[in-house]
Amino acid sequence: MAPTPTVADRNERALDEPANPVLVQLDGVWRTMEGTEPIHAVANVTLRIERGEWWSITGASGSGKSTLLNLIGCLDRPTQGEYRFDGTDVASLSDAQRAGLRARHLGFVFQAFHLLSTRTATENVMVADLYRRGPRSDRRERAREALVRVGLGSRLDASVTRLSGGERQRVAIARALLGRPDLLLCDEPTGNLDSTTTGEVLDLLEELHADGQTLLVVTHEADVARRGGTTAAMSDGALTVVRAGPEPAATTGPGRTP
Repeated sequence: MAPTPTVADRNERALDEPANPVLVQLDGVWRTMEGTEPIHAVANVTLRIERGEWWSITGASGSGKSTLLNLIGCLDRPTQGEYRFDGTDVASLSDAQRAGLRARHLGFVFQAFHLLSTRTATENVMVADLYRRGPRSDRRERAREALVRVGLGSRLDASVTRLSGGERQRVAIARALLGRPDLLLCDEPTGNLDSTTTGEVLDLLEELHADGQTLLVVTHEADVARRGGTTAAMSDGALTVVRAGPEPAATTGPGRTP
């Protein structure tokens, strides 16, 4: 007799079923750091992100915005409240299942790029497939296609040490896009860039969004936040929407429009 599927098994399978229009649903989520005096890094946050939306979250250092991104990215667990990703109750998943969710459905872009300095642009993007266990046969070709998509077709075999800051961030974005994630999470993606290069990276994010990519960008820069559709501000762990965006574009899958 086949074993009875657990709640976690059913939830994990749900991620492979037809897309839910609501990608991220947080209800009354808290993240409390215990100590002599508990610190509520995220305090009673309720949030709903639909496919095709671009959310920007702003706030001063220590406001809780990066902690919230870590919760949504399944890099941390809430102390209290419910988090559903594409209809899946994330709390019911094991650590291995959460890692699988991150690998198959989420892409990450960070301020510090996190590239391998001894490798080429293509090899840095290929690294993502090692974690996703993508097919080896076309790993290099898919990495090159991702780099072409972000405008680095002429820099495929360049060492990352010879790339500009903007080019390095484009490599990081290509790496994040390799698995065609449902949600692209960007933590201060322009924090290390000058104003001109910042504009170029934001133009790229706009192109991705126009193609149907769902985006969540954490930033302390007002100009960066204004590029997105919906802006929410964090203060002392609480989240408040300060600018509502337009209706999301209809999508047929990760990063695709009909």
